[in-house]
This record gives sequence, C-alpha cells and structure tokens, in this order.
Amino acid sequence: MGDFQPLDAGTAAWHRRLHHTPHDGLTEDTAQTPGMRRYEAISGKRNGSRKIWMGKNHVAPNMRSADHHHGEAETGIYVVSGHPVFVFLENDEERRIETGPGDYVYVPPWVPHREENPSLDEEAVVVLARSTQEGIVVNLPSLRAAVPELDALIAEEGA
Repeated sequence: MGDFQPLDAGTAAWHRRLHHTPHDGLTEDTAQTPGMRRYEAISGKRNGSRKIWMGKNHVAPNMRSADHHHGEAETGIYVVSGHPVFVFLENDEERRIETGPGDYVYVPPWVPHREENPSLDEEAVVVLARSTQEGIVVNLPSLRAAVPELDALIAEEGA
C-alpha cells in the first residue's frame, strides 16, 4: 500500500478532475428573465458538464419575474432564503405555491411559470438544478402563451 499505480486506459476516463466554483465565482452570463437575476455556477461552457446546469436565482423584495419556461429541461429548485411564490396554470386557473427556506419545487419541462417575492424587505434566493447542460430560458408574454411542446408532451403522456 502507498505505491502509486498508473491508471490503465480503461479506467482513466473515470478519474477526471473535479471543478470548483466558489460562491463568489458565479456569473450572470446566462439566460435571464426580467424581474429576477440568475447566476450560473455549473454548465457545459463553464465546467464541461454534459447533462446538468446549476446556479442560483435572486428575486428582489416586492418583485415578480416575467412569465417563462425552461424548454426541455426539468428544473429542481431549493429555497435558500425568503419566501418566493411559484405561479403556474392548472386547469386554466393561476395556482400559487408559497415556499420558505428548505423547501423544494419541481418544474416539469415546458411548463410556463413565474416567481414572485411578496416580501417588502427580504430578497428571495433559490438554488437551481436543470437536466440540460445550459440554462434554457424562454420568456413569454403570459402564462397562457401557446407552448406547442407542452401540448405534445401532455398528449404523449395521456396516450
């Protein structure tokens, strides 16, 4: 034990370097939505990830984001601070999910939604994880905007 053994070609691919993004090393050079600020930590272009994107999002007090969706990406959200509200349509009615620190929210692919921060004095901060290597953002004029890909997905799931 203690003797270093070089890796053979078959296992070398499993021993690639880790990438570290310090808390102050995130970038705003990612897709944005009016009313919020996204910061990218892990992506294909930053770290060479192939299947995930991670970052965080800030919504200032008494602000709301524009309506948007994230294309084919599944999105997992972890609430770090504040009490953001996630708004989407269910049976053509607005539904609101009120959250707090420690809560998780799942946003399926193509689903139009927005984030609101009803607090008058506290910023809302969340950590985002997406199933695509880049941060897909499609800003919409409203939650009721046509999203043909979502219609197709719903039809496929119903079949």
